[in-house]
Amino acid sequence: MLGHVMKKIEHIGIAVKSILEANKIYEALLGVAPYKSEKVESEGVETSFFKCGESKIELLEATNPDSPIAKFIEKRGEGIHHIAFAVENIESEMARLQKEGFVLLNEKPKKGADNKLVAFLHPKSANGVLVELCQEIHNN
Repeated sequence: MLGHVMKKIEHIGIAVKSILEANKIYEALLGVAPYKSEKVESEGVETSFFKCGESKIELLEATNPDSPIAKFIEKRGEGIHHIAFAVENIESEMARLQKEGFVLLNEKPKKGADNKLVAFLHPKSANGVLVELCQEIHNN
């Protein structure tokens, strides 16, 4: 059933110890300033977004020591945390992927950063990569 395809790589999430330091590095690397910063209290994270062509880079700094990002950095150090794919309909994509054998980390989509509904797939079901699905929230 290959009719459902991911639209594009929406962003690559990178875990960092310091957003301020990482912003300087990525400004130099990409030649642009971040276009947005946002705290996501529910995930215990501060984010910073850079545009890179059609995709984005999301920097993630832990805002508390128990957050998933703090635990990730403790275990693996700074680096690529997840790859996010843009999808048209997150619920149908979650159902499709579950049927394909992927393990979902959340049963329902939740509100994420950058005006998105998000859901995550367990890294063990995707060759060690944490995969995020993102659907734009349309404010009617």
